[in-house]
Amino acid sequence: MSINHFALNAVDRSAELQGKGASRRLRKQNLVPAIIYGGNEEPASISIKINELVKALEFEAFFSHILTITVDGVEEQAVIKALQRHPAKGFPMHADFQRIVKGQKINMNVPLHFTGAEDAPGTKKSGILSTVVTDVEIVCLPSQLPEYLAVDVSGMEIGDLFRLSDIKLPEGVILFDLDMEDAHDRTIVNMQAPTVEEVDTATVDASEVPATAQTKDAE
Repeated sequence: MSINHFALNAVDRSAELQGKGASRRLRKQNLVPAIIYGGNEEPASISIKINELVKALEFEAFFSHILTITVDGVEEQAVIKALQRHPAKGFPMHADFQRIVKGQKINMNVPLHFTGAEDAPGTKKSGILSTVVTDVEIVCLPSQLPEYLAVDVSGMEIGDLFRLSDIKLPEGVILFDLDMEDAHDRTIVNMQAPTVEEVDTATVDASEVPATAQTKDAE
């Protein structure tokens, strides 16, 4: 498995292997219950080896790549749409995958990568780069799905901000939030002024300062 190609092996789960009890039994066998849906086919309940899934989840790109899922020897192209993790231990407990249909657009969340922060004039003036949004929902054809969207902040001065509409999009990619009727062009990152801690310069009354030495009375 490479960062440019993610492949998972899965087996079909029969009706009697579904439900909470069955899911617990699968996890004891180091299998993760999952579902794959969409396209022109019925949803299919599957199970995936936990070590394969955990290894894939180490890569951020896994969440924005077309995946190859081999179910009982039959390859399916899909993207991950939801992942349930154990609330305390963090290991995967259930996954949802959506089939890819050639020529049909998909909605996906992809991460934002901010570059050039160290070179920004605002940074050099001790400004603080504040990230408001870390990923955005896009709409595109599967063949045009980007791994991430780059946001160059190298020119930001203190007080500057970037909005969704400032993101340079690859060909064929649109932002879901800006494509709606009630589109909202929200801020994704801004350069804030440095925080200056106030110093109390009030005059201290000398009478409130304890003496460090006292003169002894003469005998």
